Amino acid sequence: MPESRRTTLADVAGAAGTTVPTASKVLSGRSDVSAETRARVMRAVAELGYRGRSGRGAVPRTDRPSLVDLVLSGVEGTWANRALSGVERAATAAGVDLVLTVAHGDGAWLTRLLERNLRGAVLALVDVSADQLATLAAARVPVVLLDPVAQPPSTVASVGAANWAGGRAAAEHLIGLGHGRLAVIGADRVALYTQARIDGFRSAAAQAGAEVEVVFIEWTATGAVEAATALLGRPDRPTAVFACTDNIAAGVYDAAESLGLRIPEDVSVVGFDDLPEVQWLRPALTTVHQPISEMGEAAMRMLLRIMAAPPPVAPREELATQLVVRGSTGGR
Repeated sequence: MPESRRTTLADVAGAAGTTVPTASKVLSGRSDVSAETRARVMRAVAELGYRGRSGRGAVPRTDRPSLVDLVLSGVEGTWANRALSGVERAATAAGVDLVLTVAHGDGAWLTRLLERNLRGAVLALVDVSADQLATLAAARVPVVLLDPVAQPPSTVASVGAANWAGGRAAAEHLIGLGHGRLAVIGADRVALYTQARIDGFRSAAAQAGAEVEVVFIEWTATGAVEAATALLGRPDRPTAVFACTDNIAAGVYDAAESLGLRIPEDVSVVGFDDLPEVQWLRPALTTVHQPISEMGEAAMRMLLRIMAAPPPVAPREELATQLVVRGSTGGR
């Protein structure tokens, strides 16, 4: 296709082996399209770089209802509640109504979002594919990724936390207390934030010549406890554990108790997130504070700016994390 010619919906339909009306249905969120056809159209949109109509005959975003969507990977737990509170606070201040959608694994959230003809969306901890992002761009729905699961394309805006710096701060704290045998327990091995936290931790440990063992768990009710029990039950157990989330840290507490180990006398523990529920842990958990509510607010403000005036370059914002020292860490 010549570079001078703009990709059209007819090109998309041809590449997907369907008709222009059917391709249009996919981009408008119509449900009367098979899952196989929908996937073909979305793949063609991504491969051809189709961006939708932007000239005469196009519907401007400002003519759409004053609604924006918050898409969450789930609504359980404090993380989702804090993210929602921040997004809602910024939306209310701007006089914009908010719609909440849960992104289940079947991808139906995208169809519902397109069908509502929203002005924009914040996608929070959603593992969104390149085809889905391309479909949103083709439908002219601006998005901001909040705490992205994977590295966002250069064309997609995002807000995250300083995960690398938080992981490094955790390691520096433990090394400063005299710990040389360290362990990390993480979940979501491929998630961008998990990788960043572990990489930051490892960088400080390598600089200090400390040993680090990394273990990944499955997100189950007992996954963290089982992994921590295996680590701490060995004769050469680590003297300190960095849990990549506070929920994992709670599992380390349970494992230590079952083995008759004291925190921090026998093993120090550091978490990540600083969720309200960790206040029930005893001793109080040393953890890396993640400004989740502020991240949600920043993501919505960024989306509102993009909706008002699309920037030439997708903005990125990273909010600072901070180590909060409490009673779960001690010297060797």
